[in-house]
Formats: sequence, structure tokens, C-alpha cells
Amino acid sequence: MLLLLSRQAAAGRPTPPRQRLALLAGRAVGAASRRLGRGGGTAVPGLVAGRIAPHLVEALGRASEHGAVLVTGTNGKTTTAHLLTAIARAGGLQVIANPSGSNLERGVVGALVDAAGQLGGLPQPDGSVAILEVDEAAAAAVLPRVHPRAVVVLNLFRDQLDRYGEVDSIAQGWWHALEADGGGPTLVLNADDPSVAQLAEVARGDVVTFGVDDRGAALRAAEHAADARFCLCGGTFEYDARFIGHVGHWHCSSCARARPAPTVSARHIRLEESGARFELVTPRGSLELRLPLAGLYSVYNALAAAAGAVALDLRVEAVTRALTDAGPAFGRQERFTVGGREVRLLLAKNPAGLNEVIRTLAASGPELHLLWLLNDGIQDGRDVSWIYDADIEVLAGRVRELTVGGDRASDLALRLHLGGLDASSTRPGIRDALDEALEATSEGGQLDIVATYTAMLDVRSLLAARTGRDAYWEARA
Repeated sequence: MLLLLSRQAAAGRPTPPRQRLALLAGRAVGAASRRLGRGGGTAVPGLVAGRIAPHLVEALGRASEHGAVLVTGTNGKTTTAHLLTAIARAGGLQVIANPSGSNLERGVVGALVDAAGQLGGLPQPDGSVAILEVDEAAAAAVLPRVHPRAVVVLNLFRDQLDRYGEVDSIAQGWWHALEADGGGPTLVLNADDPSVAQLAEVARGDVVTFGVDDRGAALRAAEHAADARFCLCGGTFEYDARFIGHVGHWHCSSCARARPAPTVSARHIRLEESGARFELVTPRGSLELRLPLAGLYSVYNALAAAAGAVALDLRVEAVTRALTDAGPAFGRQERFTVGGREVRLLLAKNPAGLNEVIRTLAASGPELHLLWLLNDGIQDGRDVSWIYDADIEVLAGRVRELTVGGDRASDLALRLHLGGLDASSTRPGIRDALDEALEATSEGGQLDIVATYTAMLDVRSLLAARTGRDAYWEARA
């Protein structure tokens, strides 16, 4: 063993003994958790390793030649990090990532545990980059410790008010963290979200922005889920076009602040049932792209990933290849074939995200077969009143069969009834609800599943077991 350790140290920089012990312990508890069936072991390795070596998260900056990229925001983190990882790999880089969606500090440390050698050595940095999804509330604490090369900020919507509080407190945390970070990371900002775009004012490094430049994709009427009203000056935001909630072409009614012209943008957008076509405009030229992920929110995720690639100075060819071939991140538009039926899994965990799922479903046709699942676990948020802020009424008259399930199935069934959708069956047990929804879907048809986070994990586990798909923690980013 000592000989092996000395050889590993000679091959690259040595890992401090405490960090080596932490990494080994993290790997061991993760393996034990999976072996005992206690979940995917995606959080506990980072928790244990972080307890043994509290400064392990700072090592992420040294573990990759091209530095770290943090991806944060309310919606789209997992998919954007997934797409940016695919671009980086297409560009020839090795990637340290947390693709399971464990995005608190323990999940970030867990990514380092996963990347460590069998003997507990830190990964060698040559030709590598760390692309890490970070919870929006945890980002303020993680950012100044990692000193990332770039920070991708997607959007800011209401989400789990019982955990996070109002969106203003999250924005203030981001602002203060960026002020405190002396490294001056490149900021990759959503130009269409005023809460995000205004972070450019505190940037110490470069700023890359992304946004939609096609007003034909705008909403015909403002959604109820609008979470940015006031400018830093106290004035109100006004809009020439809205795309998702408060995200759109904005300006302040009282000062000169307005949406900046995006560095990376989408034009001529055509939304399809199974994807989107658009012109991707970058500083290195424009190209026609077909993204195999449905919905305008997927276009935004692709734009964020492409803008992240600009920050990393990756070739546009890598962007094109990765986005064209992109598969979904786990639980985000994943497809399964069960008993001759196509099953599509859609995550919806807050009003803005649910509205985009509803928009995607509405474009799928008038004869929908739906399984709708609502849980109220810690990871979902105990307060489920947010379902009344989503525009469920859009689907009235479009649903042929509706099965409702999850811990809060009765609450969801009531909300759907008030929106003009009556469930044919309400079954709190997710396995029973899935079986009934599949039976109600004719062979050769499609069943769409809309689920909150923990319900998504549960139903995905059932679908993976029936189809031989990898567990979510085994899925490659």
C-alpha cells in the first residue's frame, strides 16, 4: 500500500493525508449506502468527507486545469450542467460533475469524492474542468470557497418558500457573494431575467449574457408566476415581451436599466412536440440547431450552456455537436417504453416550471394521458399552495385520462378540478397510480408524467426497474 501511495504521489501533486482520509471515507460510505439500498449515496459521501476535511470544497479549484464552473438558479440547473458537460466533453475535456442533482455543498464535495482515485488521491487537473450544479440558496456560501472560473446564473423564481424565503433574499446573497469573491469569475447571466441581469453591476471579471431574441415566442398574456417587479432603483419593470413568468424583454420605468443585448441568443424559434429548432447566435457565428428537448425552457437551458462554453473558450463545433445529440438529464423529459406505451417524465416543482411543462403539454395535442404526482417532502417543500399560482386551466379540455397520485394527491385533485380537469382516479401510492395510468393508456399511446422532485425520483425508480435503465445516480452527466 505504501508503495502504491508513493507512486501516486510521484505521478502528480500529493494529496494531504487528511484530505486523502476524507476522500476514502466518502467513497466507502457511498458504496455502503448503495449496497444497503439506502439510496444512491449521492449526498452522504460529501457529508462524511466534508466533516473529516472541512476545507475539501476549496480543493475543487485545484482539481481541474480549466477551473470550476458553477451553475445555479431556480429552474434548469441539472439540464444546463448536463448540456455544458456534454459540450466540454465534445471539446476534449475531462469533467468533474455532480450529475445526480445533489447540489448542496455536500453534493459538490461528493463530486470530488467520485472523481478521486481508488487510493483517495485528488484527481490530476490536466485537461479537466469541474462543472457543478449548485442550489441557489447554497451558491452564496459555495462560491467564495471554490473561486470558480465562471458562474452561470439561470433565473430566479419562487421555489419552496418554506426553505428559501422570498426571492429577494436569494438575489442579495448572490450579490454579496460576488462582491466578496476577489477572483472575479466570468459571469454568465440570463439577460432576460432582470433579477439575474443586474448582477453584471457587481462583476469583477467578464460578463457573457444569453437570451431569446424572437418575440414570436412570447406569451400572449402575462402568467401568474411573475417574481421580479422592482428595479434596484425602486422603479417597476415594464415589458415589451414576456417568455416565462417575468423573463423577457424588460426595462425599468424609472431609470436607464434595461435588458442588455445578449452575447448568445436564439432567433427564429420553432417549438415542436419532441424538440425545438432555432438559430443559435454566438460571437463566433450563427448556426441552425435542432435541440431534441421540448419547450422554450429547454431553449433557455441550451443558451445558458452555449454561453458557458463561450466563457470556457470552447469551439462552436463542440457546442453544435453536443446540443444536437443531447439526451435528457435524468427525470427531465426522459422517455421510457413500458408495455408498448411511451412514457415521458416531466419535472415540475414551482409555478414557473409547471407553467412551462403545461405549455409543452398543450403543444402535444388534445388527447393527453396524464399521471400527475404531488409530494411534499423536504426536497419538494412542505407548502404546496404554489399549485394555485400555475395556469393549469390551459389544459382544460385537452386531457383524455388523468390519474393523480403522491402524498398530496387529494390537494392536487382539488386544484385540478378547479382548473377544469377531473381525475379519473386518485391514488396516493405512486406504484398504484403508475399502474393505473399505464392501464388507462392504450398500447402504442403516450403517457406523460408530471411530478414534483421526490415523486419524480420514486416514479423514475419504478420505470427504471421495469425497463432496465440505470438508477439516477448511475446516469452519466
